[in-house]
Amino acid sequence: MEINFLALFVAALSTLVIGFFWYHPKVFGTIWMKESSLTAENLKEGNMLLLFGTSLLYAFFISFSLQMLTIHQFGALGMVGGDPNIAKPSFSAFMTDYGTVFRTFKHGALHGFMSGLFFALPIIGTNALYEKRSFKYTFVTGGFWILSFTIMGGIICAWK
Repeated sequence: MEINFLALFVAALSTLVIGFFWYHPKVFGTIWMKESSLTAENLKEGNMLLLFGTSLLYAFFISFSLQMLTIHQFGALGMVGGDPNIAKPSFSAFMTDYGTVFRTFKHGALHGFMSGLFFALPIIGTNALYEKRSFKYTFVTGGFWILSFTIMGGIICAWK
């Protein structure tokens, strides 16, 4: 299996698109700003290219990990040491039978959702507790990442 860098990039890019809508003032942006003690003026400060570029890089790192969680065939490849050329014939037979099984948007979205719920939300929630942030902040930010992981997982898994 080869890594589909275009799918990973598009999945990473989707977080910026989702964030544009999620953090819009008419959706959750006003709540998030209040809970983060930010203003619209604060958000305009700083280097936007650096902000969005770094966000995209971090999202790419997430997408790279999500492919291992959403595409089960990577697990089979890992069982043979990552090199299908040295694998026994049973690996080739397995991949012939199951090489594209569960490679759908729906399946990837399910695993993305579970990753967001059981990885991203607890990390954000734990940080929020120590930073003395509200549960509103946790739910807005955690909800963003759960939705983002869901969409990212769907894109990564379905794009062959």
